[in-house]
Amino acid sequence: MAALVDLGVLISGRGSNLQAILDAIAEDRLNARVRIVISNRDDAPGLERAEQAGVPTRVIPHRGYPDRASFDSALVTALRDAGASWIVLAGFMRLLTPVFLDAFPRRVINVHPSLLPAFPGVDAQAQALAYGVKITGCSVHLVDAGMDTGPVIAQTAVPVLDDDSRDALAARILVKEHETLVRVLGFIADGRLEIIEPTEPPARARVRIRDGGPT
Repeated sequence: MAALVDLGVLISGRGSNLQAILDAIAEDRLNARVRIVISNRDDAPGLERAEQAGVPTRVIPHRGYPDRASFDSALVTALRDAGASWIVLAGFMRLLTPVFLDAFPRRVINVHPSLLPAFPGVDAQAQALAYGVKITGCSVHLVDAGMDTGPVIAQTAVPVLDDDSRDALAARILVKEHETLVRVLGFIADGRLEIIEPTEPPARARVRIRDGGPT
């Protein structure tokens, strides 16, 4: 039986991936509960999504701290106080420091709109169109100190159409982001996530899904 997963969700914007999580929980498709939603912006629309679902929210503006580590320490305190054990970055537009990552080792996940390692960083959809690739998609990965460089957990491909605009492509990828994120959280709830640490450099950590092989 799947274990109940206590989630903390960090957002900076609209919170559509947060909504996908909340919907999956409400429809009994995901054995999890969102303990808290934190935003670094008080105008993030995702805060209202959380409040409508009865989830506690908190605004912690990053500009109120002297450095990234101090800000991350405040996030850690709020998440721990709320009882979160896994952290989801759902459109959280800040790089995390070791202060945060060491507090939740291998328990921070992010969803990114490309097939990593291709097109990391901002506006991956526009990057894909500019490069002229025929297939892009989304990735859910564990977070490390780099920008979209952590071990990939799952990916979903999305074709790039000949007449695609940036917004049209982004909308199709977003649908797959929602599906893939919920699927990965289901793997976590089922205890199927296995992290294989490197035995020696320059090997990288990788993720295997038990009973399903690498994804």
